[in-house]
Amino acid sequence: GFDFESQPSLDPKRIRELATCRWVANGDNVVFLGPPGVGKTHLSVALGVEAIRKGYRTLFVGAQSLMAGLGKAHQEGRLEEKLKALSQVKLLIIDEIGYIPIDRLGANLFFQLISRRYERGSMILTSNQTYGNWGDIFGDPVIASAILDRVLHHATTVNIKGESYRLKEKKKAGLLSRTREESTTEVA
Repeated sequence: GFDFESQPSLDPKRIRELATCRWVANGDNVVFLGPPGVGKTHLSVALGVEAIRKGYRTLFVGAQSLMAGLGKAHQEGRLEEKLKALSQVKLLIIDEIGYIPIDRLGANLFFQLISRRYERGSMILTSNQTYGNWGDIFGDPVIASAILDRVLHHATTVNIKGESYRLKEKKKAGLLSRTREESTTEVA
């Protein structure tokens, strides 16, 4: 199970409700937002496993891998085939949106995927960026707004705050004495 004590910003009742997968049956989405290492991917995988247990076809893909696959399919004239395949799974999990900016073609291809899945299939998206920064991620605030409009129309957003599990473990082991934030001094 998930260690809710390590992430007090999470509501265990809300996560358990998501684990019922009723939102998948309804074609809704879940978006996990938060800094690196707080459990976004862990939770998305756990929900994906629950969806599989309940009989839903599920696909997990990293955002960069997805973008590379869409770009390659576009270049080879197989975009329609690729979009169709990605639209046939009931739950599509896209991990790490925003770690690396997406170029204009990628943003357009991503929009096509989101538009194709809108109100037909569920998605889980994870990102370390707030929605306000998605214009920068996609290099175009208009495309970002259109993507968010479709994703968030039927979505639950889970904001996870807190310290990275990985950094916490390093600190416990004495391998890391201070985080970057603790060592930064403000200049007035």
